[in-house]
Amino acid sequence: MFSYSKPLFYPVNVQLHDPVFGQVLLEHYGGKDSEYSAASQYLNHRSNMRNHYLRDLLGLIAAEEMGHMEMIAVAINKLGGPPLCYVNSQGVPWNMSYVDQSLDPIAMLQADVEAEVRARVLYNHHFTMTNDPGLKKMISFLGSREDVHKHLFQKAQTLILHSASPEQFNELIVSYKASLQNI
Repeated sequence: MFSYSKPLFYPVNVQLHDPVFGQVLLEHYGGKDSEYSAASQYLNHRSNMRNHYLRDLLGLIAAEEMGHMEMIAVAINKLGGPPLCYVNSQGVPWNMSYVDQSLDPIAMLQADVEAEVRARVLYNHHFTMTNDPGLKKMISFLGSREDVHKHLFQKAQTLILHSASPEQFNELIVSYKASLQNI
């Protein structure tokens, strides 16, 4: 299912050397609300989701989150930040408690919505902490993708609650792919 592509999902342009901000960005690399946490959670939820359209959606978004993690890694390195480890900005190691273990489809999707909301709040906060125009563009892009994912997860919940048709579930995949057209 997964494949690797050398180009980044979105360009990472860093104009100012700022190792302190590189340390801050570790929150998005290995923190509780990091891209790694999101990808791990969505892959776990994918493995437990019976609806194959939702499995596909979770897999697509998990792969995108891994691409976002790679962008964060590049930014940290360009900033002159610390070596990359699965830790947050305070050096606390990533742990499995960051991944929701729900088995009910609605509960899984609700946890995924909440993860996207928390990540967006974190991106909004970090946007205000840098004056680097390239980083501001990257952070804005990543925040906007969190909004897309949140909307798709919310729509998926609604479709489950209304016993939607396969065509309606397939529309989630179409919507996700269409959201990539604007990148």
